[in-house]
Amino acid sequence: MLELSQVDSHYGASQALYNVGLSAEPGKISCVLGRNGVGKTTLLKALAGQQSISAGSIMFNGKDISKMSPAQRAKQGIAIVPQGREIFGQLTVLENLKTGFSVLPKSERFIPDEIFRLFPVLKQMLARRGGDLSGGQQQQLAIARALIMRPKLLMLDEPTEGIQPSIIKDIQKVLALLRDRGEMAIVLVEQYFDFAVALADNYTVLDRGNVVLQGSKDEVDEADVKRWMSV
Repeated sequence: MLELSQVDSHYGASQALYNVGLSAEPGKISCVLGRNGVGKTTLLKALAGQQSISAGSIMFNGKDISKMSPAQRAKQGIAIVPQGREIFGQLTVLENLKTGFSVLPKSERFIPDEIFRLFPVLKQMLARRGGDLSGGQQQQLAIARALIMRPKLLMLDEPTEGIQPSIIKDIQKVLALLRDRGEMAIVLVEQYFDFAVALADNYTVLDRGNVVLQGSKDEVDEADVKRWMSV
């Protein structure tokens, strides 16, 4: 579904990604791992169209999307759950969820019941402002908002950051369920090693903008992955 090939990306004169490759397919979770500041978030932003690439290509369902805007990519079925959640604090939970409607045709602008089966706490809080939710509840809201877009590719940037352990387990179950249905490709950027290992089908490990380790769960030694994540 997704094929990133030989991608470079710059912030002005500073290069953030060097010749990076990544693939993702339905029914699998591709984990992007590494220490802070190695290019993980830049990679996700490049996939979402929020950061331009200076070389290489991004193919999605056989189509080159390298020059597409973020809005165009969202309409192709690409959704991102950003680092820090970025929910609208002054909007209610319901209003936050409805922002996911923007890429959908009118006939699909409704909240599926499954959203509340996956995240039951949100149903009790529809009238609450997003800014009044706990960090874990906001993270569930951010994932639910992305799922309302009916994505073919779901990307998550450190969804466990600042979240209590009980909600991390809930998010892990949701991602495993979505993966096992086989309809959606998932790219997960993560720092929490145990969470990543529990979910990953494939690893891409970055260091200073370069891929230093890559392969399927069966091919890659977890000890090597952990070594590249250690400070």
